[in-house]
Amino acid sequence: MIEFLKISNLALLDEARLEFSGGFTAVTGETGAGKSVMLGALSMLAGQKCGREIIRQGADTCRVEALVSLPDTSAVDALLEANGAKKCEDNSLVLARSVSREKASRAFVNGCLAPLSLLAELGPHWIDFHGPREPQKLFSAKHQLEMLDNFCVPKKLSAEYLALYAERSRALAEIGALSSAKSLSPDEAEFLKTQIAEIDELNPTDESIAELESASKIAEMASEIAEKSGAVHEAIEGEGGAAEILAQANRLAADLSEAGEGAASLARRLADVSVEISDIADEYARLARSCDLSEDEIEKTRQKMSRWLSLSRKYGALPSRVRAARDEMEKKIESQSDVKSSIAGLEKRAAELLDALRDPAEKIFEARRRGAKALASSAGAVLSRLGFKNAQFLIEVEKDKEPSPNCGSSCEFKFSANPGQPALALAKIASSGELARVMLALKTTLAEADGTPVLVFDEVDANVGGEIGAEVGKELAKLSKKRQVFCVTHLPQVAACAQNHMLVEKTQTKNSTSVKISQIGGDRGRRVEELARMIGDRNSQSARAHAEKLLSQNK
Repeated sequence: MIEFLKISNLALLDEARLEFSGGFTAVTGETGAGKSVMLGALSMLAGQKCGREIIRQGADTCRVEALVSLPDTSAVDALLEANGAKKCEDNSLVLARSVSREKASRAFVNGCLAPLSLLAELGPHWIDFHGPREPQKLFSAKHQLEMLDNFCVPKKLSAEYLALYAERSRALAEIGALSSAKSLSPDEAEFLKTQIAEIDELNPTDESIAELESASKIAEMASEIAEKSGAVHEAIEGEGGAAEILAQANRLAADLSEAGEGAASLARRLADVSVEISDIADEYARLARSCDLSEDEIEKTRQKMSRWLSLSRKYGALPSRVRAARDEMEKKIESQSDVKSSIAGLEKRAAELLDALRDPAEKIFEARRRGAKALASSAGAVLSRLGFKNAQFLIEVEKDKEPSPNCGSSCEFKFSANPGQPALALAKIASSGELARVMLALKTTLAEADGTPVLVFDEVDANVGGEIGAEVGKELAKLSKKRQVFCVTHLPQVAACAQNHMLVEKTQTKNSTSVKISQIGGDRGRRVEELARMIGDRNSQSARAHAEKLLSQNK
């Protein structure tokens, strides 16, 4: 349950620090007083979306904090651990969220900064909201099926079915893709084979292409390289060249080396230079010889380079891309001959999966069929207490003709408020009050199986009143014996059934508007006054007497 809630700068509320006990808490106040502020705070902590417009005028940041006590934190701890967050201590989950005008929204779980998505994942583990639009969900066949499954179908069983169904769907999709894929014409197949052969002949690798590009440059400049390299060699080793001049200089330096260590060092350095110059001359001679290519050799290099450029333009500038394109073309050719066998294999697997689906589908159908009777019976009993003495509430379950994402069967909720009238689909119920009571009956029954510790009802009693309102309050009070229940209500009959009572009041001046939330559950006088206001007039003696009577009846 929620033990503590702190709200700062939310909508018209400056600050509130609220402590709660278990049981049924009614939230009341005049129309427009801001009763939804507390619910808005809880929805923020449950990870629901909100904008900066929720920040109180004049404030920079809105912040909500709560301490939630859980009977069992194993599922929550597993989720926290998976997200790298701190586990709960003493079965307590500490949540906080702030929204700033200038900065990004921030969320905190057990004192640590957390992504907003984690609040949304944690939400269903501790709170469930039932708002004014909740009854409209009953029109959805998908929502009806979800409610029934939450009541009676093990999640492991539906997960098993859905995994098999997804695998079969993929197999059928692949069969369709292969069956409709365009076959290669003989000319297209021949072209691909030619391209593969051309790539295989060239065998492009990073090393071979680097060598080819170097050889191509040499081939294009062969005569110039040979001529100039030969000229460099001649300038060094030829008659009167650098080598001859250096040899003369070396002899003179040798004669001077006796003059001292300095002269000897210079002579050695000059000898080293002579050796280096001689080596350079030899390298230029080899370069000249390597470029002495025949026209046939030059042409072969040019053709090879031309083939590479052609392939790189088609398939990519890198050898790896050309090789990848080659492998893809080979797969296309192979797939043409392998399509029939691939389709046959997929069809066999699809048939196996269809057989495998039958067992979980049958188990789910039987669970739904039995659960439909139990849920309809329990909800019908609640509806009887809510004023439908002779109503019919039915849940019909039928098998789907083909495997489906509905786990092989579907359901439809039907209702008749009056005896002698056939039960019809809920979408054909005209009265919103009737629909609201059907939803309340279902929620009350489902809450027993659900296990969510905190239930929030926002005006679930809309469109009902009088004795029926009192019955709604009793059902909520009954539900609160195992859950913490909050209900925003306009009915004094409902509020009187609550063990706890929160009063929301709005104060206005010429320049400002503010909201205050007070705990009045322990103040009988204030509670009588509020119930009298809800009845019609807080100053009326008859209204106050009626309020006293309502409270006395619900001790």
